[in-house]
Amino acid sequence: MYKAFYGLNDNPFSIAPNPHYMFLSDRHREALAHLTYGLGETGGFVLLTGEVGTGKTTVSRCLLQQIPDNTDTAFILNPSLTELELLATLCDELEIKYGDNPTLKQLTDLISMYLLTNHKNGRNTVLIIDEAQHLRSEVLEQLRLLTNLETNTKKLLQVILIGQPELQQLLKRQDLRQLAQRITARYHLLPLNKDEIGLYVLHRLQVAGRHEPLFTRKAITALHKHSGGIPRLTNLLCERALMAGYGQAKVPIDHKMVNQAAVEVLGDIDAPNDKRWPFIAATALVLAFGLSFYLFNRSAIDDKLNAHTELPANQSEPSINTPALAAIASAANQSITAQAPQIQTSTPVVNAQQQILRQAMAQSSSIDNAFAGLFGLWSKQPIIGLSACQAAQQQDLACYQQQGNWHSIMRLNYPAVVYLQDAQANVFYGVIVERQVEQILLQLGEQQFWVNKDWFDRHFSGTFEILWQPDSILPREIGVSSSLAQVQWLENSLAQVNKRRARLLTQFDSELEQQLMNFQRQHGLKPDGIAGNQTLVQLNLYLSQQGPRLSASLERS
Repeated sequence: MYKAFYGLNDNPFSIAPNPHYMFLSDRHREALAHLTYGLGETGGFVLLTGEVGTGKTTVSRCLLQQIPDNTDTAFILNPSLTELELLATLCDELEIKYGDNPTLKQLTDLISMYLLTNHKNGRNTVLIIDEAQHLRSEVLEQLRLLTNLETNTKKLLQVILIGQPELQQLLKRQDLRQLAQRITARYHLLPLNKDEIGLYVLHRLQVAGRHEPLFTRKAITALHKHSGGIPRLTNLLCERALMAGYGQAKVPIDHKMVNQAAVEVLGDIDAPNDKRWPFIAATALVLAFGLSFYLFNRSAIDDKLNAHTELPANQSEPSINTPALAAIASAANQSITAQAPQIQTSTPVVNAQQQILRQAMAQSSSIDNAFAGLFGLWSKQPIIGLSACQAAQQQDLACYQQQGNWHSIMRLNYPAVVYLQDAQANVFYGVIVERQVEQILLQLGEQQFWVNKDWFDRHFSGTFEILWQPDSILPREIGVSSSLAQVQWLENSLAQVNKRRARLLTQFDSELEQQLMNFQRQHGLKPDGIAGNQTLVQLNLYLSQQGPRLSASLERS
């Protein structure tokens, strides 16, 4: 109806998942890349999650346009099925014929035969399930069993699960742990930020034929505010705002039209409450209590004096504790001005600091937040949808987890995520940022605290993880039968760690073996005299010159 008025040849803000309108923000590009990567792997499960309306289905439709021609695809939109119904639907999608009232085994056999035939003919098979958060656990287990069909190099069925964030929680169930371990790629799609909303709206208008901006900057800000960055809600708001502009014959679309569209689409939007009123009320209550307390005590004192004695003529009446009331009033005024959540009390500084530390401990139960802090020390960032170690590998870093103590961490001299416990054995996570003799700077969430070795020893559970950047590709193992170049590298590395001069070797001799075993004992490794993976990683941690350190001046001890 309004297309000609705005110079459009199509409806730009339809909520249908049209890949033609696909806006590839950085997040959507990453999501599509993860799905493509998962399909290029040797099989298993790929996971895409996101809030309602963030564009998951549109990404999947875009993926379908990019899959190779030698791929057969089954797309299930309604996963609220039983095990038998799911297999029957899969057969329908792949055009596998089956008889009346088939059993679970018959359908499984037919699908297995189809997969084997496809593999023999050089074809791949992909199953995409949308709204996968509605899948029952027994159906997910049946899917896992289907992916058991494999050759020596790949699985014959690849499954892409697309769903809301509840799907992540579902896959954390103990009875689904085998399936969770088969997820080769995962990504969580976040809403768009304000800049991306502006680009998103402009992109859709351009695809529909209009290349001039149609929404003001304030309108874009209002769109982001009301939609929360959700593309589907943005489409609904834009559609309604365009209708309003058409009705008023007004161009461009301003923030007032968007606000009105939000009221019509999302319902009544309450005006923000004045957050000062709760604190004003609390302040008035404190003042009233203080005054009542004073008057009550004043009355009691007067009664007692009247009953037992008379004041001398030259003695004044008991004075009001003006400084105390002034302090209450001052604190109340500060609370109103700063809108602080609590009125300040006069507790000792040490107790206040301890309280802040305890609160930070209680709020540091997320290991992902701890790793975000560790990535920051490396000037890197975690990647949404990937584990910390997967994100590290994407950025040319490596993860290393070890059991140890204070000395183990200080000897390596790397910032570390540490697994800690409070007095009630509740687990929390922190990042060791810096060391100064017997103190460390510990980051808990967004706060940092200097704690001493005794405090750390009381709370450290024994597990820590670090990031590091390997300087070279490690050999798998160095032993007596290894090449002379590898043997000499091992000698040079041990000499550098022990700060001695390296020897020129012609073979893996007994002295090198003894030096290697000493190094292994020192680091809690099996002293077998063979430089396996754990030993080589430990050596490289010492030798690497890349990345941050806990202390630039102190030697590893």
